[in-house]
Amino acid sequence: MSTNTIDNGRKVTTRRLIEMKQRGEKISMLTAYDYSSAKLIDEAGMDAILVGDSASNVMAGNVTTLPITLDQMIYHAKSVMKGVKRALVVVDLPFGSYQGNSKEALASAIRIMKESHAEAVKIEGGAEIIQSVERILSAGIPVMGHLGLTPQSINKFGTYNVRAREEEEAKKLIADAHLLEDAGCFAIVIEKVPAELAARVASELTIPIIGIGAGGGVDGQVLVMHDMLGINQGFSPRFLRRYANLGDIMKDAFKNYINDVKNSDFPNSSEQY
Repeated sequence: MSTNTIDNGRKVTTRRLIEMKQRGEKISMLTAYDYSSAKLIDEAGMDAILVGDSASNVMAGNVTTLPITLDQMIYHAKSVMKGVKRALVVVDLPFGSYQGNSKEALASAIRIMKESHAEAVKIEGGAEIIQSVERILSAGIPVMGHLGLTPQSINKFGTYNVRAREEEEAKKLIADAHLLEDAGCFAIVIEKVPAELAARVASELTIPIIGIGAGGGVDGQVLVMHDMLGINQGFSPRFLRRYANLGDIMKDAFKNYINDVKNSDFPNSSEQY
């Protein structure tokens, strides 16, 4: 019997993720934004679910993550929580809800926790937002960090290219990772950085490092559900592995339904009252 099967009934907590790192067990994480998909992901045995601000892209059709609001994130998080029994649910603090104002950051995090019943929040950045991290943690709210490519800062970077290739930026990422751990973060997502750098951070820190486009030397992986299922077909970075091609399957189903309706094949005699 696999470890995953044995542990499926046991609730995943922030502490349990740290224990998983300590015993060398990789952490699986995936995004979800609605009840139905969250229920399926949870029943499959996922360790953690991220209610990502990527909802701005895949659910609302925005080009960046910036437009999504705190109210919208809470709506998605509430929907996800209703479908989850086992996985740890982490919610992104959206752009504008924490930068430059630690009191507003705490108020945003409290709203997410109280209104959605989620179990942790995720926040992008290092030294620049450490006061917000500390203030949220002071209220007993678990915080997951996010370093490397931070999509909410896309207008500053001007590109979604790999981050921290240069020595100076790599040094800052390492320093920021230690800063977040020292502040009390329970885990850090590192996005789109050289695999060697991400592995070094994972080896230096005692908290889990969860990668996306950061190689296999970290403690776990996260992907966007719509990307790995092939629903979002216009996004194909090197780090993405497609586990299904649901986009084509869904379009075929829609076309078959249209044809059956047009040809009066649906509903048939056994599909009516």
